Amino acid sequence: MARRGIYPGTFDPFHNGHLDLIQRSLRLVDELVVAVARNVEKTPLFPVEERLDMIRAATAGLSGVNVTSFEGLLVHFAARERISVVIRGLRAVSDFEYEFQMALMNRKLKEELETVFLMPNEAYSYLSSHLIKEVASMGGSVRGLVPPDVEKRLAEKFLR
Repeated sequence: MARRGIYPGTFDPFHNGHLDLIQRSLRLVDELVVAVARNVEKTPLFPVEERLDMIRAATAGLSGVNVTSFEGLLVHFAARERISVVIRGLRAVSDFEYEFQMALMNRKLKEELETVFLMPNEAYSYLSSHLIKEVASMGGSVRGLVPPDVEKRLAEKFLR
């Protein structure tokens, strides 16, 4: 039976740190569902459909990646999709407390759902979607930090 994992997030925008985690996750699972969360509490820069397109473009050459979106609790989505592993990235100690609490809550809600924490490549350990948006909005270069398609879309968003 194939081991299915999920890498959930808002991915607004998708960056090379995300791509690094996806590539390394494929060593642990047979299929990875990259799931864009539809979070009504956040005001995203890119609509969900555009984020899905950006992720699909960046992962087009990777076998075993399925890109979709979900609403509601991750554990409910994971159960419907028969997913047993959640992949989460930890950039710094500051990420740990929040991620640890989420992992414990998910375990409480669905005991058989395991969370695996991966550290990004050192080259991407400081990257966040928030930081990417901030730099791009002020006219800074994000080349090498995001896939080319994302770089192009950011430039279009922040054209002055």
